Amino acid sequence: MSQHTVQKVEIAPQSAPRTETFWRKMVRQRQLIIMSFPMVLYVLLFAYGPLWGWLMAFQDFKPMAGSSIFEQTWVGLDQFKFLFMDEGFTRVLRNTIAMSFISLILGFGTAIGLALLLNEIKKTGFKRLIQTISYLPHFLSWVIVTGLVSMSLSTEGGIVNIVLMKLHIINEPILWLGEGKYFWGIVGMTNVWKEVGWNTIIYLAAIASVDPSLYEAAEVDGAGRYRKIWNITLPGIRPIIVILMIMNVGWILNGGGFDIQYFLGNGQVLDWSETIDIFVLKYGLKLGNYSLGVAAGIFKTIVSIILLYCANLIAKRLGEERLI
Repeated sequence: MSQHTVQKVEIAPQSAPRTETFWRKMVRQRQLIIMSFPMVLYVLLFAYGPLWGWLMAFQDFKPMAGSSIFEQTWVGLDQFKFLFMDEGFTRVLRNTIAMSFISLILGFGTAIGLALLLNEIKKTGFKRLIQTISYLPHFLSWVIVTGLVSMSLSTEGGIVNIVLMKLHIINEPILWLGEGKYFWGIVGMTNVWKEVGWNTIIYLAAIASVDPSLYEAAEVDGAGRYRKIWNITLPGIRPIIVILMIMNVGWILNGGGFDIQYFLGNGQVLDWSETIDIFVLKYGLKLGNYSLGVAAGIFKTIVSIILLYCANLIAKRLGEERLI
């Protein structure tokens, strides 16, 4: 009977991983911290530094030579009370929210739709041609864009009225920019025309990251083109859609932009075209009521932050990607 020698191998207990302290991590990443100093300084100086001007919202600010902001008359929340009781501000708030939602829905729908269509084009040359044509309006200034829109909608030789009359949809030219009921739609469509091509870039990048083996497996199972888009492409880019949606919700009170309403608006559609930014410009600079203009700006900022956090929280509750 053979004897077997059993050797006991003692395994040394593994020590728990050392938790890196905050200061040790700071020292290890000192190069990154030093490189970030200029950007942090820029943000502090130009983003947070001017916030002391919010004090004007709680004053009856009168710019007088030799008097500082701390020597003004303090009025508490009177500017905010006047703001919320003013019928003009209610109308401005309605216009801003309506145009933002129209631009948001049209912008997302058209950008995602165009990205899906471009992804299905197999001829590279034709695909790049369409992409280039759709990108070009993004590089035009709003002055040029609104000028083109005004010419297209003109009652004297405007292409829109000519086409609609040729198709017998209307019997006589319509003064599109002279009737308020058309203004929100014109703003939404103009935003789409200018930005749809540019907005598809990020969706095309997201589509390119979808695993090609999923499409191959779907083809083996007999899935058609529309079935692959619905079951593979759209779920694949859903995290990007959610992130962009959260970011855009924070701009709801931006009204779809400032320039477009400012340049296309006129006295005939003032009740439909004035947004919060134009309200701030009118009261803050043109009428010299700086305190009321600052109060409106503070309202817009605080509501935007609340909307951003609410959208982020809803995405978290639904198990989707979130920004914060």
